[in-house]
Parts: sequence; structure tokens; C-alpha cells
Amino acid sequence: MEIKVLGAGCAKCSAAYQLIKRIIEEYGIDAQLSKVEDIVEILNAGILSTPAIMIDGAVKIKGRIPSEKEIKQLLGI
Repeated sequence: MEIKVLGAGCAKCSAAYQLIKRIIEEYGIDAQLSKVEDIVEILNAGILSTPAIMIDGAVKIKGRIPSEKEIKQLLGI
């Protein structure tokens, strides 16, 4: 599973990244987590409001920090 957090490095983007990282580690999920801060790449993905969460190339959440419950549902926990 490939998970990307897209955002320009703001506090909300960092918070979303840290939350997802914690859940992945806590549950031992086999996933590759990365941060995308390149504005051109973010815009090419069709994202206009950040943070955005992409899982396996599909945008799942944009413009807000997801709740822990939402992340767990997206990861199938």
C-alpha cells in the first residue's frame, strides 16, 4: 500500500502525516508513507486544498486533517 500526504509543509499537513505514521507503526501495517511538498506535483494531482491523503494513487481526503477513525477505515483496520 502506498500512502502519500500532499501539502506544502504546513502544520496541518505535518499533523496528518504524523497521525498516519503513528497508526501504521502501531498496527504494523505494510505501507509506504511519503510526504509530497512539491506544489507542481500537488496541483497535477488535482489538489487545491491541503492536506490531502492519497492511497494507492486515489485521493481519499482533501482539505482537512482526517480523524484517527477515518484513517483506520481507509487502511482497513
